[in-house]
Amino acid sequence: MWFKNLQIYRISQWNTPVEALEDQLARHALPDTPTSEMQQAGWIAPAGPGKPFVHVQAQQVLIALCVEKKILPTSVINQYAKARALELEEQQGYKPGRKQMKELKEAIADELRPRAFSLRRTIYAWLDLANGWFVVDAASAALADTLLEQLHKSVDGFSLRLIKTNLSPTSAMTGWLAGSEAPHGFSVDRDCELRALGDDKATVRYVRHDLEAEEIRKHIQGGKQVTRLAMTWRDRIAFVLNDVLQIKRLEVLDVLKEAAADVAAEEMFDSDFVMMSGELSQLLPELLAALGGEVDTASKPQTAAA
Repeated sequence: MWFKNLQIYRISQWNTPVEALEDQLARHALPDTPTSEMQQAGWIAPAGPGKPFVHVQAQQVLIALCVEKKILPTSVINQYAKARALELEEQQGYKPGRKQMKELKEAIADELRPRAFSLRRTIYAWLDLANGWFVVDAASAALADTLLEQLHKSVDGFSLRLIKTNLSPTSAMTGWLAGSEAPHGFSVDRDCELRALGDDKATVRYVRHDLEAEEIRKHIQGGKQVTRLAMTWRDRIAFVLNDVLQIKRLEVLDVLKEAAADVAAEEMFDSDFVMMSGELSQLLPELLAALGGEVDTASKPQTAAA
């Protein structure tokens, strides 16, 4: 179970032992019984039903939040409301007014909500208590915030901060393309996005394109900067880095797939998590080093014993 998108944080403080974390997440688990709420969130076992809420391998921890949203299309409410409005018109002798129609639709929504279809989304987070990483598998910061908000409701005594580097990702990626040289351990792939600094934010995207072409350098010389760049780390992991230090479209390459090929199916989840946490705990420091190093790393994150 490899993450696909990385929202990366530094653990500034973590005072909750793993055993206590299990109890705290269990108290805020996703309810088993249906609810009339349009949206609810709660913790689930990452490895599946009946397993612990905290999946642990050494000091590597995996947790999972399930967000359940009911789907009740406006068109369905309007359809029922139209039929009810006709019944009301026959009973009272005139068409329902605006206020009455609004109340009617609200009543119908309340009636239909328990029968509405539910859409579930699981958001995973990896905690590297040994090295102070907190990483959420989410395509957007807003989705990561959903998990962080629920974690703050469930767990006391922790704080996180976004990673800040001495070189901005934009300036570093622009330099790598302008100089046709990737940092040590990395190679540049064939996708990128360049954006102008002016008010119009003129943007050029290249997909499966030779990024050493002269036209790329001309865009940079004309003032555009790189905001997204596809890269590969040590021929093991491919990804896209963006201008706010998010990793997108993470993909495991053949060398790692081959290493996992002989793992038994029942051991696959544990094996994938061990491999993922091990690889990412090496990739992230090397990426930050390529960006000039992390700002404000003098104080080591405070963590309780796992």
